Amino acid sequence: MCGIVGLYLKNDALQPRLGAMLAGMLITMSDRGPDSAGIAIYGTPGAGDKVTLQSDDPAAFAGLAEAMGAALGAGVTVRIVATHAVVTVPDGRAPEAAAWAEARGLRVMGTGAAMEIFKETGSPRAVAERFGLAGMAGTHGIGHTRMATESAVTTLGAHPFSTAADQCLVHNGSLSNHNAMRRRLARKGFRTRTENDTEVAAAYISSRIAGGESLGQALEGTLADLDGFFTFVTGTRTGFGVVRDPIACKPAVMAETGDYVAFASEYRALVDLPGIADARVWEPEPATVYFWER
Repeated sequence: MCGIVGLYLKNDALQPRLGAMLAGMLITMSDRGPDSAGIAIYGTPGAGDKVTLQSDDPAAFAGLAEAMGAALGAGVTVRIVATHAVVTVPDGRAPEAAAWAEARGLRVMGTGAAMEIFKETGSPRAVAERFGLAGMAGTHGIGHTRMATESAVTTLGAHPFSTAADQCLVHNGSLSNHNAMRRRLARKGFRTRTENDTEVAAAYISSRIAGGESLGQALEGTLADLDGFFTFVTGTRTGFGVVRDPIACKPAVMAETGDYVAFASEYRALVDLPGIADARVWEPEPATVYFWER
């Protein structure tokens, strides 16, 4: 089942409202996925790179800035958001900071100059409220409500999945060749942390982009190399993309105005967006890639 939402803003004046609009969309999809939920928010890059960390016990973040700063030999700042901490480190030091944090039992949700990922078990409403999603600003974002069918209900099993800097993916569906693809990607150095097939798809897209392809080309590749049924919505530092498998058995709807592009598993998640009555609304075609980039 599961529910997907995504919002890509073309009008910068709407950036302070991104979180509020996404929160409404995410909560509307609650009955498609009551087990866990997550969102990725993209903002304008600032000084330094960001590492989003998670711990079931937020006390683990005590003294984090000082300890990581001493290990890196550089300034580190920490912003705690419920069970997550957004750590800002000097440019280029995110991989080192992530490895340091993992060695100390902290979970890495994602890294990048623009992306922050927040995900937890629980209802979408509870997750959105826990992280203060309605108060977040940004340029674009994607979210997911999960009904677990093939793996455990855990924080790491929740979407979005990120396998490269400023890249993440949410998925509705199931892949049949993900274990073979996981082994293939591991040989290329792309690590996955869970048994979830969505993480494999995220790593696949990351590997294509790392090889020099555009977001659109990477999404095209999923149609040839990933077997199963799927709707993918992906985010990058500058882009937002959607693709459905050739059968397209999972529901999907898109809307576009001069201000934004929106995606949802069902139209009811879009009805409160500004200007939706005048939007171009359509069902994305099977085996067709849609993407927008800044």
